[in-house]
Amino acid sequence: MTTSENLPTPLWTPDAARRDRALITAFQQWLQRERGLHFEGYEALWQWSVQDTEGFWRAVLDFFVLPFDPPPARMLEDAPMPGARWFPGARVNFVQQVLRHEGLATPAIVYESEAGGSGEMAWAELKRQVGAVAATLRDLGVQPGDRVAGYLPNIPQTVVAFLAAASLGAIWTLCAPDMGPVSVGDRFRQVAPKVLIAVDGYRFAGKPFDRRAPLDEILAGLPSVQAVLWVPHLATDAAPPPQVRARRWLPWADALATPSAVAPQPMAADHPLWILYSSGTTGLPKPIVHGHGGLLANGMVNMVLHNDLHPGDRVLWAVNTSWMVWNAHIMSLLGGATVVLYDGSVTGDAPEHDWGHLWKLAGRTRATFFGAGAAIHQACMKAGIVPRDIADLDALHTLGSTGSPLSPEACAWMYASIRPDLWLNVVSGGTDLAGGFLVGLPTLPVYLGEMQCRTLGARVEAWSDDGRPVMDEVGELVCVNPLPSMPLFFWGDEDGSRYRESYFDTFQDGAGRPVWRHGDWLRLVPRPGAVGGVIYGRSDATINRQGVRMGTAEFYRVVEQLEAVADSLVVDLEYLGRPSWMALFVQLRPGIELDEPLRQRIRQALRTGLSARHVPDEIVPVALVPRTITGKKLELPVKKLLLGQPLEKVVKRDALAQPAAIDWFVDFAQQYLARSSS
Repeated sequence: MTTSENLPTPLWTPDAARRDRALITAFQQWLQRERGLHFEGYEALWQWSVQDTEGFWRAVLDFFVLPFDPPPARMLEDAPMPGARWFPGARVNFVQQVLRHEGLATPAIVYESEAGGSGEMAWAELKRQVGAVAATLRDLGVQPGDRVAGYLPNIPQTVVAFLAAASLGAIWTLCAPDMGPVSVGDRFRQVAPKVLIAVDGYRFAGKPFDRRAPLDEILAGLPSVQAVLWVPHLATDAAPPPQVRARRWLPWADALATPSAVAPQPMAADHPLWILYSSGTTGLPKPIVHGHGGLLANGMVNMVLHNDLHPGDRVLWAVNTSWMVWNAHIMSLLGGATVVLYDGSVTGDAPEHDWGHLWKLAGRTRATFFGAGAAIHQACMKAGIVPRDIADLDALHTLGSTGSPLSPEACAWMYASIRPDLWLNVVSGGTDLAGGFLVGLPTLPVYLGEMQCRTLGARVEAWSDDGRPVMDEVGELVCVNPLPSMPLFFWGDEDGSRYRESYFDTFQDGAGRPVWRHGDWLRLVPRPGAVGGVIYGRSDATINRQGVRMGTAEFYRVVEQLEAVADSLVVDLEYLGRPSWMALFVQLRPGIELDEPLRQRIRQALRTGLSARHVPDEIVPVALVPRTITGKKLELPVKKLLLGQPLEKVVKRDALAQPAAIDWFVDFAQQYLARSSS
């Protein structure tokens, strides 16, 4: 562990009341009382959780009294990855755990939508609606294993539809309506849904977006869809498009009209619950299948225990329904917390475009936990927002951040501009496991720019290129042991080759067994009580200059702290037998030009903040940095363009937040290739 002489000062340290109230404290007390296990600090608890798989996961099932019936005789069989089988012989339905909270007086859902207004839904009403929609789906012929797809924004109907489908053993899959027909078609065609639940449109930044024409195009390519539930969201009198009317269809109001008791059907623990998708920047998106038992058990650890969610907590995440964090947000219901749904622009209606909008929303909805992508937090910081001056945040006790590395400057800004007694819970994981590898804990201190700990049950390590675990050095993020929420399989991947190639083709442990390689650069940081970590960005986009590796997140932290720079993207091209060439593309703030003095300031900032070897060979102004719908910068696709690959093999335009942003890079790549070949 780090010695006291070089230990940094924490940004936040939990007080006795916070530690006493924490679920992790109750769990450790339960382990001592019921199992005779005592642990001195979190790191000792974590070590036990990754060494005694049977004991730890049995304790999770028993402590939370999870509704496995019959319970599993063993937690895990066929332990090597991939192919580990969890909870054999057990039966359970994810929805059982959600609806067991029906007696709570607090709401299940609080919502606000630019198109749909605002309101609350009680737990009893949630159960009623889930029962009615489940009965409707059953009448439409939905059976266990059938796929039910949603083309829906972040509204209560989406939650109800998911729970209704899952209660029947149907497999849920979801895309946001701001996605284009090509991207949605690429996803849904692979899984052949039987029923589609879709909105007519949505409102964003005050503008209406009628999505009936794209929906018509999507349905034209989905002959598997036999029925459609029609959700008028943008306009209550919106007529369905021709492809909807050509199928069996009925309005959402009709689906809710007939009361029916909900009775979640117990499924085998490895029965599929939902299908998520990779970002789809290259090739067809990977349809990632997760199961009922794995998501329930790991969800209780990741989303309830580590997030310290209690019944009555109000959890607001600013999410798009195409992002895995929507699923993580909904898992808050497993612990009896209220989910706060927001459907709209993060900066509110035009013409204000106020970066304080989400903070005001957190205040209005009395959120106790507010989370957003790191890019949103950093944009608020750059806009000069002081949340405590514009919103009543007295109820707020936890801040969440994910999606990309959160800069130390943004961490410090949160404590300076909100208040110092908040727990900052920064997490990193992925769609792949619908959870986190590096997470937070309310009983540990928060250090600047770091995540607090490794999640219970996950033997996360940083490995060097030769497969050697390293500490306090940057290495590849690996997970050495299986987790319950790792994918069951990829849909359509009959021989499992695509699954193996995605995670298990790089490293093996000492016994020759495959090890999960996640694709992130990680530095594990020893601290008193726990090992924390810092994510440095995707490992396939890492910069390697004269043998010194550096994640792109470090570049962005240096460059984007300059007032003139709104956004940036860096790529490093390496050639066999030739020097590498690194380009930094900068999106400047309105009215600013990239003149030579600004270029020099950028170079000097990188020289000072990183090293002389990390000064780019070229700094290029761009109108817009291209990102995926979930906010990830297109570092690898831009790199491939500059290496001469055609656009159609590099990126799916419909997977981009603003597809026109990539066109500039196509032209630039052609000019660069012509220049470099001459």
